[in-house]
Amino acid sequence: MKKLSIWMSSFRLRTLPLSLSGIILATSFATYNGFFNLRIFVLAVLTTLSFQILSNLANDYGDGLKGTDNDDRIGPERAIQSGRISPDEMFNAIKINVLISIVLSTALIHSAFGVKYLGLTITFFLLGILSVVAAIRYTVGSNAYGYRALGDVFVFIFFGLVSVIGCYVLYAKKIDHVVFLPAITMGLLSTAVLNLNNMRDIASDTKSKKQTLAVKLGSKNAIIYHNILVLLAILLSALFGLLYYTSPYNLIFVIAYIPLLIHLIKVNKTKEARLLDPELKKLALTTVGLAILMGVGHLL
Repeated sequence: MKKLSIWMSSFRLRTLPLSLSGIILATSFATYNGFFNLRIFVLAVLTTLSFQILSNLANDYGDGLKGTDNDDRIGPERAIQSGRISPDEMFNAIKINVLISIVLSTALIHSAFGVKYLGLTITFFLLGILSVVAAIRYTVGSNAYGYRALGDVFVFIFFGLVSVIGCYVLYAKKIDHVVFLPAITMGLLSTAVLNLNNMRDIASDTKSKKQTLAVKLGSKNAIIYHNILVLLAILLSALFGLLYYTSPYNLIFVIAYIPLLIHLIKVNKTKEARLLDPELKKLALTTVGLAILMGVGHLL
């Protein structure tokens, strides 16, 4: 039972809701346009969760082997770092999760497209492979992109563009202009979550020679970058609300601007890195809340 608790902790359950933000939005738009399919929804959720868990396990494995997760690091203690799970055990868990991700992706693509939409089937198989590779290569390997200040780019692409636009195409078999601004909004806020995490870890990452974008920018510029990400997300989501306005209910998502602005005030006032840790959860949950409100508001 204790071992199960350790594994559940290594899955980093608090990161899972954020990974579903794009699915929530895409499903809302697909429902509005008459394309909703329950099987696709369930498989999309399961596939996304499997990718996120795979990424979390691989992150634990990669940072553990490189020594990045050490006593200097702020935040929850990682499984390999604590010695409660060995690198070999974690590597075996990664292999099992890769298999699960591939099976779920295949089932999702087959349910959405079958052989009727062969071009989309091939495209999404390639996207599935890229998603698995991206999940692993963030911190694993000598050229891990998370150590070369490229994590922000990949998070923006996969948590924003691929998540929202890709999921909508699974339902509708085509792209609709309505998904672009929400996709960019989710990408920006998801990138802000990663940036906040990296801002918290600037000192330990610098010592471990992990070159995140926050490390390259430095604390002062990383805060400016964080402000730009969140404020641009607010601006683009507001633009979406205005462009696709049909009733006052469409704009209920502006409620989420309040915690976002409070968050920015706290981040700009914070002088100690450890005080950024509570803001991670708040920003992630606010992003999920914004996705739900944007989706529901569009349906009303």
